[in-house]
Amino acid sequence: MKLGIAILAAGQGTRMKSDLPKVLHPLAGRPLLRHVLDTAQELGAARICVVQGHGGEQVRVALAGVDCDWALQAERKGTGHALIQAMPSLAGMDRILVLYGDIPLIRPGTLGRLIAESADRGLGVLTAITADPSGYGRMVRDHDGQVRRIVEEKDATEAELAIDEINTGFLVADRARLEAWLSQLGNDNAQGEYYLTDIVGMASAAGLTIATTQADKEEEILGVNDRIQLADLERRYQGRVAWDLMREGVTLLDPARFDLRGRLRAGRDVTIDINCLFEGEVDLGDGVSIGPNCCLRDCVIGANTRIFANSVIEEARVGQDARVGPFARLRPQAVLANQVHVGNFVEIKKASIGPGSKVNHLSYIGDARIGGGVNIGAGTITCNYDGANKHLTQIGDGAFIGSNSALVAPVSVGEGATIGAGSVIGHDAPAGKLTLTRDRQRTIDHWTRPVKAPK
Repeated sequence: MKLGIAILAAGQGTRMKSDLPKVLHPLAGRPLLRHVLDTAQELGAARICVVQGHGGEQVRVALAGVDCDWALQAERKGTGHALIQAMPSLAGMDRILVLYGDIPLIRPGTLGRLIAESADRGLGVLTAITADPSGYGRMVRDHDGQVRRIVEEKDATEAELAIDEINTGFLVADRARLEAWLSQLGNDNAQGEYYLTDIVGMASAAGLTIATTQADKEEEILGVNDRIQLADLERRYQGRVAWDLMREGVTLLDPARFDLRGRLRAGRDVTIDINCLFEGEVDLGDGVSIGPNCCLRDCVIGANTRIFANSVIEEARVGQDARVGPFARLRPQAVLANQVHVGNFVEIKKASIGPGSKVNHLSYIGDARIGGGVNIGAGTITCNYDGANKHLTQIGDGAFIGSNSALVAPVSVGEGATIGAGSVIGHDAPAGKLTLTRDRQRTIDHWTRPVKAPK
């Protein structure tokens, strides 16, 4: 069975009050439409066609790397009209599943049940029972409980408005039958649109029994029409992710204050404090502890390492049993070996730091190779940039860099060397020796501090 998936994503989204097409607004750091495309791919679709309209070129550029076809709905004449635009791309498919670019939390498992439970029916519809059906089409059933049609809210009678079973919009149908039904659609309704839901009445009139399946969670069928709904789905999504992580053994000190915008892989006995943000691909080893208010992006943290409060780590690797922060920043290509300590207000960029080394206070280390067992004193900087090019600083194993030192690259400090506090080192410092540039202290007699002239 070849499954084709049509994703209807042509809506303008006027209530978003934005120049950005609605389906490109981010949920957990990814466009709404990308979530739906990921779900479609997880279902193993043989072909996916996205129907785009408003801001179509912008949508295609933003999702250029996705394996799908694109169809244009130049005039928005309803969901039925939108699906008609996708059908040529889905020729040769056995069944067609219809998804929506602004309903991002639908689960593959729910759609899999819809497909399976309607396999011998020709048409399956995903429905929901809700205490507040306003805004949705209603499922009209006969006395035997069989679905006869779907009535849109604006066309419904008072009795039909009281029905609490709604149409979610998701459906799956045999392609040949679907093409025939689409060719018969009319627009004699309050909106003057070609309703996709009208095919349910056609299927019933043809004597088909229509299969209905219900979603496990309400959040799966919720769409985005404005920023309030987008914010609501963001929290629902983050709650879903948080519960999944806790089921896998991660401790979240407050799951309501956790955000993931990518993928997080965590080992055993990982603890994450409040207000932490994870972006891209993040790996946390066994026993890792993340303090409050941290941001981690595209990084790997080794086992039993502690990241203290208010630290930022991006495109970096940290070894085992290390200590980072508080208020530390690891920038791209920072590589910390096992048992490294990086303390408060320290910034590391494009530098490797060897096992057991310490950079504990108020320092900048950029474009550097630092050996093991090195101690870098407070206020030390590597002067890596000459205004045009970056240069390398190398520090050998066991070196001691005194506080408030400046290492002017390119420069090398030998193994076991000591740099005196307050030095500016512009030439290589030999191994095992003390090197310093400190001037002799002097006191200037008869000196007067300048004062401002009175106005």
